[in-house]
Amino acid sequence: MDTAERDRFIKEKLDQGVSLSDVQKLLASELGIRMTYLDLRLLAADLEVNWQKQEKPKSDDEMDISKIPAEPAEGEGPRTKVTVSKLARPGMALSGDVEFLSGAKGEWFLDSYGRLGFNAAEGSSQPTEDDLHDFQVELQSKLSGGGY
Repeated sequence: MDTAERDRFIKEKLDQGVSLSDVQKLLASELGIRMTYLDLRLLAADLEVNWQKQEKPKSDDEMDISKIPAEPAEGEGPRTKVTVSKLARPGMALSGDVEFLSGAKGEWFLDSYGRLGFNAAEGSSQPTEDDLHDFQVELQSKLSGGGY
């Protein structure tokens, strides 16, 4: 299977309202393609997907993500711990480690094209959607404050 067929499969499933997590499972079970959640998410971001199908109707109990503060409340501390390595991995512009609130751990990297990647630590689970959101906020904070 070439990348165009894989991308078509991913787009079709996402347009049907299948979650990224379930698409990841379908890729493995139906097509034999193993892909990390972060790789799939980054790939899907480049596809012309009808993302409105992914939005589930909000109940009154659900919190609006736009109301989540970009910075943790005073005294709360970061929910996700992100470090930036002084020495980047070979071929990468920046890299570092991340420990998510859910307990998932791994190494993140940013290549010279600005593509973000993640390698889960051995034996670690995949980060959740909330983990990824916290990671993006914390990484942006680290990089903007660090002169990058």
